[in-house]
Amino acid sequence: MNDAIQPVLLAGQWQSSLGTTGQFRAADPTTGLAIGPVFPVSGAADVEAALAAASAVAAELAATPAERIAEFLEAYADALDADADTLVALAAAETALAAPTRLRGNELPRASGQLRQAAQAVRSYSWTNPTIDTAAGLRAHLAPLGKPVLVFGPNNFPFAFNAIAGSDFASAIAARNPVIAKAHPLHPATSQRMAQLAHTALLQAGLPAASVQLLYQFDNAIGLKLAGDARLGAIGFTGSRGGGLALKAAADAAGIPFYAELSSVNPVFLLPGALAERGDTLAQEFFASCTLGSGQFCTNPGVVVVPRSAAGDAFVASATAHFANASPMVLFSQRGVDHVAAGVATLCRAGAEVLAVGVIGQGEGSRYAPTLLSVDAAEFIAQPQALQTEAFGPVSLLVRVEDADEMVFVAKAFEGNLTGTLYRASDGSDDAAWQAIAPVLRARVGRLINSKMPTGVAVSAAQNHGGPFPSTGHPGFTAVGMPASIHRFAALHSYDAVPDALLPVELRDANPGGVQRIVDGLWTTAYIGSAA
Repeated sequence: MNDAIQPVLLAGQWQSSLGTTGQFRAADPTTGLAIGPVFPVSGAADVEAALAAASAVAAELAATPAERIAEFLEAYADALDADADTLVALAAAETALAAPTRLRGNELPRASGQLRQAAQAVRSYSWTNPTIDTAAGLRAHLAPLGKPVLVFGPNNFPFAFNAIAGSDFASAIAARNPVIAKAHPLHPATSQRMAQLAHTALLQAGLPAASVQLLYQFDNAIGLKLAGDARLGAIGFTGSRGGGLALKAAADAAGIPFYAELSSVNPVFLLPGALAERGDTLAQEFFASCTLGSGQFCTNPGVVVVPRSAAGDAFVASATAHFANASPMVLFSQRGVDHVAAGVATLCRAGAEVLAVGVIGQGEGSRYAPTLLSVDAAEFIAQPQALQTEAFGPVSLLVRVEDADEMVFVAKAFEGNLTGTLYRASDGSDDAAWQAIAPVLRARVGRLINSKMPTGVAVSAAQNHGGPFPSTGHPGFTAVGMPASIHRFAALHSYDAVPDALLPVELRDANPGGVQRIVDGLWTTAYIGSAA
Protein backbone atom coordinates (compact mmCIF):
# COMPACT_ATOMS: atom_id res chain seq x y z
CA MET A 1 0.00 0.00 0.00
CA ASN A 2 1.27 3.46 -0.91
CA ASP A 3 0.81 5.81 2.06
CA ALA A 4 2.41 8.81 0.34
CA ILE A 5 -0.12 11.53 -0.43
CA GLN A 6 -0.58 11.78 -4.18
CA PRO A 7 0.21 15.02 -6.03
CA VAL A 8 -2.35 17.30 -7.63
CA LEU A 9 -2.12 18.64 -11.20
CA LEU A 10 -1.79 22.30 -10.40
CA ALA A 11 -0.48 25.34 -12.29
CA GLY A 12 0.87 23.25 -15.14
CA GLN A 13 2.68 20.53 -13.19
CA TRP A 14 2.19 17.61 -10.84
CA GLN A 15 3.06 18.84 -7.37
CA SER A 16 2.29 18.30 -3.72
CA SER A 17 -0.82 20.01 -2.41
CA LEU A 18 -0.10 23.51 -1.16
CA GLY A 19 -2.20 22.82 1.90
CA THR A 20 -4.64 20.03 2.73
CA THR A 21 -7.65 19.88 5.01
CA GLY A 22 -7.56 16.09 5.09
CA GLN A 23 -6.87 12.97 3.07
CA PHE A 24 -8.81 9.99 1.75
CA ARG A 25 -8.58 6.71 -0.15
CA ALA A 26 -10.97 5.03 -2.53
CA ALA A 27 -12.96 2.00 -1.39
CA ASP A 28 -13.80 -1.29 -3.05
CA PRO A 29 -17.62 -1.20 -3.28
CA THR A 30 -17.82 -5.00 -3.10
CA THR A 31 -16.15 -5.13 0.31
CA GLY A 32 -16.20 -1.60 1.67
CA LEU A 33 -12.45 -1.79 2.30
CA ALA A 34 -10.08 1.06 1.44
CA ILE A 35 -7.92 0.55 -1.63
CA GLY A 36 -5.25 2.41 -3.54
CA PRO A 37 -3.05 5.35 -2.59
CA VAL A 38 -3.82 8.30 -0.33
CA PHE A 39 -5.19 11.44 -1.99
CA PRO A 40 -5.32 14.99 -0.60
CA VAL A 41 -8.38 16.99 0.28
CA SER A 42 -7.29 20.34 -1.12
CA GLY A 43 -7.47 23.49 0.94
CA ALA A 44 -7.96 27.10 -0.08
CA ALA A 45 -4.36 27.48 -1.29
CA ASP A 46 -4.78 24.80 -3.97
CA VAL A 47 -8.02 26.31 -5.18
CA GLU A 48 -6.57 29.80 -5.35
CA ALA A 49 -3.51 28.56 -7.22
CA ALA A 50 -5.69 26.69 -9.72
CA LEU A 51 -7.87 29.74 -10.34
CA ALA A 52 -4.91 32.06 -10.73
CA ALA A 53 -3.07 29.71 -13.10
CA ALA A 54 -6.12 29.04 -15.26
CA SER A 55 -6.99 32.72 -15.43
CA ALA A 56 -3.45 33.56 -16.45
CA VAL A 57 -3.55 31.28 -19.52
CA ALA A 58 -7.17 31.90 -20.56
CA ALA A 59 -6.34 34.57 -23.14
CA GLU A 60 -3.50 32.50 -24.63
CA LEU A 61 -5.71 29.42 -24.94
CA ALA A 62 -8.52 31.48 -26.48
CA ALA A 63 -6.10 32.65 -29.16
CA THR A 64 -4.75 29.16 -29.89
CA PRO A 65 -5.35 27.97 -33.48
CA ALA A 66 -8.19 25.48 -33.84
CA GLU A 67 -5.92 22.80 -35.29
CA ARG A 68 -3.81 22.61 -32.13
CA ILE A 69 -6.92 22.24 -29.96
CA ALA A 70 -8.13 19.44 -32.22
CA GLU A 71 -4.72 17.77 -32.12
CA PHE A 72 -4.80 17.74 -28.32
CA LEU A 73 -8.30 16.26 -28.18
CA GLU A 74 -7.41 13.52 -30.65
CA ALA A 75 -4.07 12.73 -29.02
CA TYR A 76 -5.81 12.46 -25.65
CA ALA A 77 -8.45 10.15 -27.13
CA ASP A 78 -5.72 7.95 -28.63
CA ALA A 79 -3.93 7.85 -25.28
CA LEU A 80 -7.08 6.73 -23.46
CA ASP A 81 -7.61 3.90 -25.93
CA ALA A 82 -3.97 2.82 -25.76
CA ASP A 83 -4.07 2.77 -21.95
CA ALA A 84 -7.31 0.81 -21.75
CA ASP A 85 -5.90 -2.09 -19.71
CA THR A 86 -4.69 0.17 -16.91
CA LEU A 87 -7.71 2.47 -16.94
CA VAL A 88 -10.25 -0.35 -16.92
CA ALA A 89 -8.48 -2.11 -14.06
CA LEU A 90 -8.43 1.06 -11.97
CA ALA A 91 -12.07 1.93 -12.67
CA ALA A 92 -13.29 -1.60 -12.05
CA ALA A 93 -11.56 -1.69 -8.67
CA GLU A 94 -12.95 1.70 -7.60
CA THR A 95 -16.52 1.34 -8.95
CA ALA A 96 -17.20 -2.42 -9.28
CA LEU A 97 -18.62 -1.75 -12.74
CA ALA A 98 -18.28 -4.65 -15.17
CA ALA A 99 -14.85 -4.39 -16.79
CA PRO A 100 -15.40 -6.15 -20.15
CA THR A 101 -18.90 -4.94 -20.96
CA ARG A 102 -19.53 -1.61 -19.25
CA LEU A 103 -16.05 -0.12 -18.90
CA ARG A 104 -14.01 -1.46 -21.83
CA GLY A 105 -16.88 -2.32 -24.15
CA ASN A 106 -18.97 0.82 -23.73
CA GLU A 107 -17.83 3.66 -21.53
CA LEU A 108 -14.17 4.07 -22.43
CA PRO A 109 -14.89 4.06 -26.20
CA ARG A 110 -17.63 6.57 -25.52
CA ALA A 111 -15.20 8.85 -23.68
CA SER A 112 -12.56 8.73 -26.42
CA GLY A 113 -15.27 9.05 -29.07
CA GLN A 114 -16.58 12.23 -27.46
CA LEU A 115 -13.11 13.73 -27.54
CA ARG A 116 -12.81 12.93 -31.24
CA GLN A 117 -16.25 14.39 -31.96
CA ALA A 118 -15.16 17.54 -30.14
CA ALA A 119 -12.03 17.68 -32.31
CA GLN A 120 -14.19 17.39 -35.42
CA ALA A 121 -16.41 20.25 -34.23
CA VAL A 122 -13.31 22.35 -33.58
CA ARG A 123 -11.89 21.77 -37.07
CA SER A 124 -15.20 22.45 -38.83
CA TYR A 125 -16.02 25.49 -36.67
CA SER A 126 -19.54 24.01 -36.47
CA TRP A 127 -19.89 25.04 -32.83
CA THR A 128 -19.19 28.72 -33.57
CA ASN A 129 -22.35 29.32 -35.64
CA PRO A 130 -20.84 32.15 -37.79
CA THR A 131 -23.50 34.68 -38.82
CA ILE A 132 -23.01 37.61 -41.19
CA ASP A 133 -25.29 40.52 -42.11
CA THR A 134 -23.57 42.29 -45.01
CA ALA A 135 -26.05 45.17 -45.17
CA ALA A 136 -25.67 46.08 -41.50
CA GLY A 137 -21.92 45.39 -41.42
CA LEU A 138 -22.39 43.00 -38.51
CA ARG A 139 -20.73 39.65 -37.96
CA ALA A 140 -21.10 37.33 -34.98
CA HIS A 141 -20.01 33.92 -33.74
CA LEU A 142 -19.69 31.88 -30.58
CA ALA A 143 -16.24 32.23 -29.03
CA PRO A 144 -14.24 31.36 -25.88
CA LEU A 145 -15.41 32.72 -22.54
CA GLY A 146 -11.92 34.03 -21.80
CA LYS A 147 -12.19 32.54 -18.32
CA PRO A 148 -11.73 29.08 -16.79
CA VAL A 149 -14.50 26.47 -16.64
CA LEU A 150 -14.92 24.47 -13.43
CA VAL A 151 -16.12 20.90 -14.03
CA PHE A 152 -17.54 18.62 -11.30
CA GLY A 153 -17.51 14.94 -12.25
CA PRO A 154 -20.18 12.47 -11.04
CA ASN A 155 -19.83 9.12 -9.30
CA ASN A 156 -21.57 6.95 -11.90
CA PHE A 157 -19.45 7.40 -15.06
CA PRO A 158 -15.71 7.14 -14.27
CA PHE A 159 -14.82 7.65 -17.95
CA ALA A 160 -17.57 9.22 -20.06
CA PHE A 161 -18.52 11.95 -17.56
CA ASN A 162 -15.26 12.20 -15.68
CA ALA A 163 -14.35 15.82 -14.93
CA ILE A 164 -10.99 15.33 -16.65
CA ALA A 165 -12.24 13.54 -19.78
CA GLY A 166 -16.02 13.60 -20.15
CA SER A 167 -18.37 15.65 -22.27
CA ASP A 168 -18.16 18.76 -20.07
CA PHE A 169 -14.36 18.64 -20.23
CA ALA A 170 -14.25 18.05 -23.99
CA SER A 171 -16.81 20.80 -24.62
CA ALA A 172 -15.02 23.39 -22.51
CA ILE A 173 -11.64 22.66 -24.11
CA ALA A 174 -13.17 22.67 -27.60
CA ALA A 175 -14.40 26.19 -26.86
CA ARG A 176 -10.80 27.04 -25.90
CA ASN A 177 -11.36 27.55 -22.17
CA PRO A 178 -9.00 26.29 -19.42
CA VAL A 179 -10.55 23.56 -17.26
CA ILE A 180 -10.27 23.10 -13.52
CA ALA A 181 -11.46 19.51 -13.02
CA LYS A 182 -12.92 18.48 -9.67
CA ALA A 183 -12.72 14.68 -9.69
CA HIS A 184 -15.25 12.54 -7.88
CA PRO A 185 -13.68 11.11 -4.69
CA LEU A 186 -15.08 7.61 -5.38
CA HIS A 187 -12.66 7.05 -8.28
CA PRO A 188 -9.56 9.19 -7.64
CA ALA A 189 -6.95 6.81 -9.08
CA THR A 190 -8.90 6.51 -12.33
CA SER A 191 -9.13 10.28 -12.56
CA GLN A 192 -5.44 10.68 -11.76
CA ARG A 193 -4.41 8.30 -14.52
CA MET A 194 -6.61 10.08 -17.06
CA ALA A 195 -5.18 13.43 -15.97
CA GLN A 196 -1.65 12.11 -16.49
CA LEU A 197 -2.55 11.18 -20.06
CA ALA A 198 -4.28 14.52 -20.63
CA HIS A 199 -1.30 16.47 -19.30
CA THR A 200 1.13 14.64 -21.56
CA ALA A 201 -1.07 15.17 -24.64
CA LEU A 202 -1.50 18.83 -23.70
CA LEU A 203 2.20 19.50 -23.57
CA GLN A 204 2.82 17.59 -26.80
CA ALA A 205 0.18 19.73 -28.56
CA GLY A 206 1.90 22.89 -27.35
CA LEU A 207 -1.06 24.19 -25.34
CA PRO A 208 -0.52 26.24 -22.16
CA ALA A 209 0.44 23.83 -19.38
CA ALA A 210 -2.16 25.21 -16.95
CA SER A 211 -5.01 24.70 -19.43
CA VAL A 212 -5.94 21.48 -17.59
CA GLN A 213 -5.76 21.08 -13.81
CA LEU A 214 -7.07 18.42 -11.43
CA LEU A 215 -8.14 18.57 -7.79
CA TYR A 216 -9.47 15.37 -6.21
CA GLN A 217 -11.60 16.76 -3.41
CA PHE A 218 -12.23 19.84 -1.29
CA ASP A 219 -14.59 20.73 1.55
CA ASN A 220 -18.11 21.94 0.83
CA ALA A 221 -17.37 25.44 2.12
CA ILE A 222 -14.40 25.77 -0.22
CA GLY A 223 -16.50 24.44 -3.10
CA LEU A 224 -19.22 27.02 -2.49
CA LYS A 225 -16.68 29.82 -2.32
CA LEU A 226 -15.07 28.61 -5.54
CA ALA A 227 -18.43 28.37 -7.33
CA GLY A 228 -19.04 32.02 -6.52
CA ASP A 229 -15.66 33.31 -7.69
CA ALA A 230 -16.13 35.80 -10.52
CA ARG A 231 -12.91 34.65 -12.17
CA LEU A 232 -14.79 31.58 -13.41
CA GLY A 233 -16.46 31.71 -16.81
CA ALA A 234 -18.90 28.82 -16.24
CA ILE A 235 -19.48 25.65 -14.23
CA GLY A 236 -20.42 22.18 -15.44
CA PHE A 237 -21.90 19.91 -12.76
CA THR A 238 -23.30 16.38 -12.71
CA GLY A 239 -24.46 15.09 -9.35
CA SER A 240 -27.09 15.28 -6.64
CA ARG A 241 -29.87 17.84 -6.63
CA GLY A 242 -29.02 19.09 -3.14
CA GLY A 243 -25.34 19.63 -3.84
CA GLY A 244 -26.01 21.08 -7.28
CA LEU A 245 -28.56 23.60 -6.06
CA ALA A 246 -26.20 24.81 -3.32
CA LEU A 247 -23.44 25.37 -5.86
CA LYS A 248 -25.90 26.96 -8.29
CA ALA A 249 -27.00 29.47 -5.68
CA ALA A 250 -23.38 30.51 -5.12
CA ALA A 251 -22.76 30.76 -8.88
CA ASP A 252 -25.99 32.69 -9.49
CA ALA A 253 -25.04 35.26 -6.88
CA ALA A 254 -21.83 35.93 -8.82
CA GLY A 255 -23.46 35.82 -12.26
CA ILE A 256 -21.60 32.65 -13.30
CA PRO A 257 -23.47 30.39 -15.76
CA PHE A 258 -24.14 27.04 -14.07
CA TYR A 259 -24.94 24.04 -16.26
CA ALA A 260 -26.09 21.17 -14.09
CA GLU A 261 -27.56 17.72 -14.39
CA LEU A 262 -29.41 17.30 -11.10
CA SER A 263 -32.02 14.52 -10.97
CA SER A 264 -34.58 12.73 -13.09
CA VAL A 265 -37.10 9.89 -12.68
CA ASN A 266 -37.60 9.49 -16.45
CA PRO A 267 -41.30 8.52 -16.62
CA VAL A 268 -42.34 5.58 -18.79
CA PHE A 269 -45.95 5.25 -19.98
CA LEU A 270 -47.12 1.79 -21.00
CA LEU A 271 -50.13 2.27 -23.27
CA PRO A 272 -52.92 -0.35 -23.23
CA GLY A 273 -52.29 -1.83 -26.66
CA ALA A 274 -48.56 -2.24 -26.03
CA LEU A 275 -49.26 -4.07 -22.78
CA ALA A 276 -51.76 -6.39 -24.40
CA GLU A 277 -49.38 -7.07 -27.27
CA ARG A 278 -46.13 -7.75 -25.39
CA GLY A 279 -46.59 -7.19 -21.66
CA ASP A 280 -44.24 -9.92 -20.46
CA THR A 281 -41.48 -8.69 -22.77
CA LEU A 282 -42.00 -5.15 -21.47
CA ALA A 283 -41.64 -6.40 -17.89
CA GLN A 284 -38.27 -7.93 -18.78
CA GLU A 285 -37.15 -4.76 -20.59
CA PHE A 286 -38.21 -2.64 -17.62
CA PHE A 287 -36.40 -4.78 -15.06
CA ALA A 288 -33.23 -4.90 -17.18
CA SER A 289 -33.28 -1.12 -17.64
CA CYS A 290 -34.01 -0.37 -13.98
CA THR A 291 -31.18 -2.58 -12.75
CA LEU A 292 -28.61 -1.74 -15.45
CA GLY A 293 -25.47 -0.59 -13.69
CA SER A 294 -27.25 -1.31 -10.39
CA GLY A 295 -29.76 1.40 -11.32
CA GLN A 296 -27.12 4.13 -11.10
CA PHE A 297 -27.96 5.78 -14.41
CA CYS A 298 -29.32 9.30 -14.68
CA THR A 299 -31.82 7.93 -17.23
CA ASN A 300 -32.99 5.07 -15.01
CA PRO A 301 -36.78 4.45 -15.41
CA GLY A 302 -37.79 5.62 -11.94
CA VAL A 303 -41.57 5.90 -12.55
CA VAL A 304 -43.63 3.62 -14.79
CA VAL A 305 -47.30 4.40 -15.50
CA VAL A 306 -49.41 1.24 -15.89
CA PRO A 307 -53.18 0.91 -16.61
CA ARG A 308 -55.42 -1.13 -14.31
CA SER A 309 -56.38 -3.92 -16.68
CA ALA A 310 -55.78 -7.62 -17.12
CA ALA A 311 -52.71 -6.88 -19.22
CA GLY A 312 -51.54 -4.23 -16.76
CA ASP A 313 -51.96 -6.59 -13.81
CA ALA A 314 -50.03 -9.28 -15.66
CA PHE A 315 -47.21 -6.82 -16.30
CA VAL A 316 -47.10 -5.88 -12.62
CA ALA A 317 -47.03 -9.53 -11.58
CA SER A 318 -44.20 -10.32 -13.98
CA ALA A 319 -42.17 -7.25 -12.97
CA THR A 320 -42.73 -8.04 -9.28
CA ALA A 321 -41.36 -11.53 -9.78
CA HIS A 322 -38.24 -10.19 -11.50
CA PHE A 323 -37.54 -7.80 -8.62
CA ALA A 324 -38.34 -10.33 -5.89
CA ASN A 325 -35.92 -12.89 -7.32
CA ALA A 326 -33.04 -10.48 -7.85
CA SER A 327 -29.90 -10.49 -5.73
CA PRO A 328 -28.66 -7.36 -3.97
CA MET A 329 -26.69 -5.12 -6.29
CA VAL A 330 -23.40 -3.37 -5.61
CA LEU A 331 -23.66 0.42 -5.44
CA PHE A 332 -20.72 2.78 -5.56
CA SER A 333 -20.60 3.50 -1.84
CA GLN A 334 -22.35 3.04 1.50
CA ARG A 335 -23.40 6.66 1.27
CA GLY A 336 -25.15 5.78 -1.97
CA VAL A 337 -26.92 2.90 -0.25
CA ASP A 338 -28.08 5.25 2.50
CA HIS A 339 -29.39 7.78 -0.05
CA VAL A 340 -31.37 5.10 -1.89
CA ALA A 341 -32.84 3.84 1.37
CA ALA A 342 -33.82 7.40 2.31
CA GLY A 343 -35.47 7.87 -1.08
CA VAL A 344 -37.50 4.68 -0.70
CA ALA A 345 -38.54 5.75 2.81
CA THR A 346 -39.78 9.09 1.41
CA LEU A 347 -41.83 7.29 -1.25
CA CYS A 348 -43.37 5.03 1.37
CA ARG A 349 -44.27 7.92 3.65
CA ALA A 350 -46.04 9.52 0.70
CA GLY A 351 -48.23 6.46 0.25
CA ALA A 352 -46.26 4.10 -2.00
CA GLU A 353 -46.59 0.38 -1.29
CA VAL A 354 -43.60 -1.95 -1.58
CA LEU A 355 -44.44 -4.73 -4.04
CA ALA A 356 -41.11 -6.53 -4.04
CA VAL A 357 -37.67 -6.42 -2.50
CA GLY A 358 -34.90 -8.63 -3.83
CA VAL A 359 -33.13 -11.29 -1.82
CA ILE A 360 -31.78 -9.71 1.35
CA GLY A 361 -28.53 -10.44 3.14
CA GLN A 362 -26.35 -11.70 0.29
CA GLY A 363 -22.81 -10.38 0.01
CA GLU A 364 -20.82 -7.70 1.76
CA GLY A 365 -19.90 -4.17 0.80
CA SER A 366 -22.25 -1.48 -0.51
CA ARG A 367 -25.29 -3.41 -1.73
CA TYR A 368 -28.98 -2.68 -2.19
CA ALA A 369 -31.72 -5.12 -3.14
CA PRO A 370 -33.81 -4.20 -6.22
CA THR A 371 -37.07 -2.68 -5.00
CA LEU A 372 -40.41 -2.18 -6.75
CA LEU A 373 -43.13 0.08 -5.36
CA SER A 374 -46.63 1.05 -6.45
CA VAL A 375 -49.06 3.91 -5.88
CA ASP A 376 -52.46 4.91 -7.18
CA ALA A 377 -52.65 7.72 -9.74
CA ALA A 378 -54.82 9.87 -7.46
CA GLU A 379 -52.16 9.81 -4.73
CA PHE A 380 -49.41 10.53 -7.25
CA ILE A 381 -51.29 13.57 -8.55
CA ALA A 382 -51.96 14.74 -4.98
CA GLN A 383 -48.32 14.40 -3.86
CA PRO A 384 -46.25 14.74 -7.03
CA GLN A 385 -43.14 16.18 -5.38
CA ALA A 386 -42.67 13.47 -2.75
CA LEU A 387 -43.59 10.67 -5.14
CA GLN A 388 -41.01 11.87 -7.67
CA THR A 389 -38.18 11.50 -5.17
CA GLU A 390 -35.20 10.05 -6.99
CA ALA A 391 -33.89 6.83 -5.41
CA PHE A 392 -30.58 6.52 -7.29
CA GLY A 393 -30.33 2.76 -7.50
CA PRO A 394 -32.30 -0.33 -8.62
CA VAL A 395 -35.64 1.15 -7.55
CA SER A 396 -38.78 2.09 -9.46
CA LEU A 397 -42.32 3.23 -8.69
CA LEU A 398 -45.38 1.99 -10.60
CA VAL A 399 -48.25 4.45 -10.92
CA ARG A 400 -51.55 2.66 -11.59
CA VAL A 401 -54.08 4.52 -13.73
CA GLU A 402 -57.62 3.67 -14.77
CA ASP A 403 -57.11 4.37 -18.45
CA ALA A 404 -55.21 6.40 -21.01
CA ASP A 405 -57.23 9.50 -20.15
CA GLU A 406 -55.93 9.43 -16.58
CA MET A 407 -52.41 9.13 -17.97
CA VAL A 408 -52.77 12.69 -19.26
CA PHE A 409 -53.39 13.97 -15.73
CA VAL A 410 -50.43 11.98 -14.42
CA ALA A 411 -48.25 13.42 -17.19
CA LYS A 412 -49.23 16.93 -16.10
CA ALA A 413 -47.96 16.20 -12.58
CA PHE A 414 -44.39 15.48 -13.64
CA GLU A 415 -41.63 17.98 -13.05
CA GLY A 416 -38.81 18.45 -15.55
CA ASN A 417 -37.03 15.25 -16.58
CA LEU A 418 -34.25 14.17 -18.91
CA THR A 419 -36.47 11.67 -20.71
CA GLY A 420 -40.07 10.58 -21.12
CA THR A 421 -41.10 7.33 -22.82
CA LEU A 422 -44.34 6.14 -24.43
CA TYR A 423 -44.72 2.49 -25.39
CA ARG A 424 -47.17 1.99 -28.30
CA ALA A 425 -48.76 -1.05 -29.93
CA SER A 426 -47.38 -1.96 -33.35
CA ASP A 427 -50.89 -2.04 -34.88
CA GLY A 428 -51.52 1.67 -34.25
CA SER A 429 -54.23 1.10 -31.63
CA ASP A 430 -52.40 3.30 -29.11
CA ASP A 431 -51.75 6.19 -31.47
CA ALA A 432 -54.71 8.30 -30.31
CA ALA A 433 -53.58 7.95 -26.68
CA TRP A 434 -49.98 8.68 -27.70
CA GLN A 435 -51.09 11.89 -29.42
CA ALA A 436 -53.01 12.98 -26.30
CA ILE A 437 -50.21 12.28 -23.82
CA ALA A 438 -47.12 13.16 -25.86
CA PRO A 439 -47.65 16.95 -26.05
CA VAL A 440 -48.06 17.12 -22.27
CA LEU A 441 -44.99 14.97 -21.68
CA ARG A 442 -43.01 16.76 -24.40
CA ALA A 443 -43.03 20.02 -22.43
CA ARG A 444 -41.60 18.24 -19.39
CA VAL A 445 -38.71 16.26 -20.85
CA GLY A 446 -35.57 16.84 -22.88
CA ARG A 447 -35.83 13.65 -24.95
CA LEU A 448 -39.16 12.06 -25.92
CA ILE A 449 -38.72 8.32 -26.56
CA ASN A 450 -40.96 5.94 -28.46
CA SER A 451 -41.18 2.28 -27.40
CA LYS A 452 -37.80 1.74 -25.78
CA MET A 453 -36.37 2.16 -22.31
CA PRO A 454 -34.47 5.39 -21.59
CA THR A 455 -31.14 4.10 -20.29
CA GLY A 456 -29.36 4.27 -23.65
CA VAL A 457 -27.83 7.69 -24.43
CA ALA A 458 -26.25 7.84 -27.89
CA VAL A 459 -23.42 10.32 -28.36
CA SER A 460 -24.91 12.12 -31.34
CA ALA A 461 -25.17 15.66 -32.65
CA ALA A 462 -28.95 15.21 -32.45
CA GLN A 463 -28.90 14.10 -28.82
CA ASN A 464 -30.36 16.08 -25.94
CA HIS A 465 -29.09 14.93 -22.57
CA GLY A 466 -30.78 17.77 -20.78
CA GLY A 467 -34.27 18.94 -19.94
CA PRO A 468 -36.40 21.34 -17.91
CA PHE A 469 -35.55 22.09 -14.29
CA PRO A 470 -34.87 20.22 -12.02
CA SER A 471 -33.43 17.61 -14.37
CA THR A 472 -30.95 20.29 -15.43
CA GLY A 473 -30.35 23.95 -14.70
CA HIS A 474 -31.34 25.17 -18.16
CA PRO A 475 -33.66 23.57 -20.76
CA GLY A 476 -31.82 24.98 -23.77
CA PHE A 477 -28.59 23.01 -23.44
CA THR A 478 -27.34 19.43 -23.54
CA ALA A 479 -24.48 17.69 -21.74
CA VAL A 480 -24.07 15.14 -24.57
CA GLY A 481 -23.71 15.69 -28.30
CA MET A 482 -21.30 17.85 -30.28
CA PRO A 483 -21.43 20.66 -31.24
CA ALA A 484 -24.45 21.65 -29.10
CA SER A 485 -22.79 20.75 -25.79
CA ILE A 486 -19.94 23.16 -26.58
CA HIS A 487 -22.37 26.09 -26.67
CA ARG A 488 -22.65 26.03 -22.87
CA PHE A 489 -19.08 27.20 -22.54
CA ALA A 490 -19.08 29.88 -25.22
CA ALA A 491 -19.86 33.59 -25.46
CA LEU A 492 -21.62 35.33 -28.34
CA HIS A 493 -19.21 37.83 -29.89
CA SER A 494 -20.47 40.42 -32.35
CA TYR A 495 -18.30 42.63 -34.59
CA ASP A 496 -19.62 45.93 -35.96
CA ALA A 497 -17.84 47.45 -38.97
CA VAL A 498 -14.58 45.70 -38.04
CA PRO A 499 -12.10 45.48 -40.98
CA ASP A 500 -11.90 42.07 -42.62
CA ALA A 501 -8.25 41.45 -41.73
CA LEU A 502 -9.02 41.97 -38.03
CA LEU A 503 -11.95 39.53 -37.87
CA PRO A 504 -11.80 35.93 -36.60
CA VAL A 505 -11.01 33.61 -39.48
CA GLU A 506 -14.49 32.13 -39.89
CA LEU A 507 -16.03 35.61 -40.22
CA ARG A 508 -13.72 36.89 -42.96
CA ASP A 509 -14.98 37.49 -46.49
CA ALA A 510 -12.80 34.83 -48.10
CA ASN A 511 -13.92 32.07 -45.71
CA PRO A 512 -10.56 30.30 -46.15
CA GLY A 513 -11.67 27.22 -44.21
CA GLY A 514 -14.83 26.70 -46.22
CA VAL A 515 -16.94 26.97 -43.07
CA GLN A 516 -20.73 26.71 -43.20
CA ARG A 517 -22.04 30.19 -42.32
CA ILE A 518 -25.33 32.05 -42.23
CA VAL A 519 -24.82 34.93 -44.65
CA ASP A 520 -27.78 37.28 -45.02
CA GLY A 521 -30.11 34.58 -43.76
CA LEU A 522 -28.85 31.69 -45.89
CA TRP A 523 -26.49 28.84 -45.05
CA THR A 524 -23.50 28.89 -47.40
CA THR A 525 -19.79 28.20 -47.68
CA ALA A 526 -19.30 30.87 -50.35
CA TYR A 527 -16.96 33.80 -50.02
CA ILE A 528 -18.40 37.30 -49.76
CA GLY A 529 -18.14 40.05 -52.34
CA SER A 530 -14.87 40.23 -54.23
CA ALA A 531 -12.99 37.92 -51.92
CA ALA A 532 -11.21 35.09 -53.69
